[in-house]
Amino acid sequence: MRSGEERKSILDKIEKKRIAVFGCTGSIGENTLEIVRRHRKRFEVVGLAAGRNAARLKELAREFSVSDLALAEPRDDLPGGDEVLAEMASREDVDIVVNAVVGAAGLSVTLAAVRSGKTLALANKESLVTAGELVMRLAREKGATIRPIDSEHSALEACLCGRDRSRIRRVILTASGGPFRGRKAGSFDDVTVAEALNHPTWSMGPKITIDSATLMNKALEVIEAHHLFGFSPDEIAVVVHPQSIIHAMVENRDGTVIVELAPPDMRIPIQRALMKDGDFSAPLDLERLKDLTFEPVDREAFPMLDLAYRCLEKGGTAGAVVNAANEVAVQAFLEERISFGAIPRIVTEVLERHEVKEESDEGVIREADEWARVTAERFVRKKDIGKERSI
Repeated sequence: MRSGEERKSILDKIEKKRIAVFGCTGSIGENTLEIVRRHRKRFEVVGLAAGRNAARLKELAREFSVSDLALAEPRDDLPGGDEVLAEMASREDVDIVVNAVVGAAGLSVTLAAVRSGKTLALANKESLVTAGELVMRLAREKGATIRPIDSEHSALEACLCGRDRSRIRRVILTASGGPFRGRKAGSFDDVTVAEALNHPTWSMGPKITIDSATLMNKALEVIEAHHLFGFSPDEIAVVVHPQSIIHAMVENRDGTVIVELAPPDMRIPIQRALMKDGDFSAPLDLERLKDLTFEPVDREAFPMLDLAYRCLEKGGTAGAVVNAANEVAVQAFLEERISFGAIPRIVTEVLERHEVKEESDEGVIREADEWARVTAERFVRKKDIGKERSI
């Protein structure tokens, strides 16, 4: 084992990795920058992009001495838009692109990063849901590396390391169950925004918190796991694990199961995506663990999970359509224009009306995305759409 002085000497010789952080004012972005603060000899921030929080963006720019800044939409004092974000992600002096943008808006960053052969630390799962085949093909062609930031996929990557794929029966992602675990189908239309945002385990932004409450977040992660690791839909399972200590499992054909345990802290998968040898200051206290429980997903109460498998079965633009429709429905719920129970009903109706096309290029994907948003908004205005499907 190396002494502290030997480790310090090694770190002093490591060339700094230059990072551009997209979504820097959100939960993932802020945690990424916290890790950079701890490892200033390892990293240099050269680009920062945010959604709308210009004030916080400028604060971070001053702290990290960054001049290349952008917002999702341009302002008089700051540039923005897809082209500006893509240009930042493609800069020659950027080694690692951290994509923590929320929703399909992060696709331009992902595509720019993989086309430039970058290392992409990916929290924006929607990139793979909407354009997984295209993104992975470009990554292979351009030599880009994709490192997942989702806790489930980060743990799955660790569990798969060095394993003979022919010996694996399936992989299992865990879900906390969200704030409505145990609630029965047909009882969701009176859910308030405050109740849906009250996640029992994780502290996240509003969109992903609502996705966790409907289990859409887990649905997106199933699709992401398919593209990242190449498992077929019937090789990917989901179980509810309320403690959020085990994040993923690998079930072998000999009956054994490989698991990774970790605290429910996003700094762990972020740090792992940035560097392979980082130390975490608050490891899991095994002596305080009392219960690790598992239960099946109630798919009648939470039908979003089945949509993931339907998307993988349909292929092509199905993922882009489901993701876009969900973004519209979630925003409508947050604005109290529809009920919580209407979210999955709207997404299901939009998918059923979509004529799937092959995911051939970015233009086809964006066309499907726009169609889904327009169609979903029409259903939002009906408010009670599909109530006979009541969940």
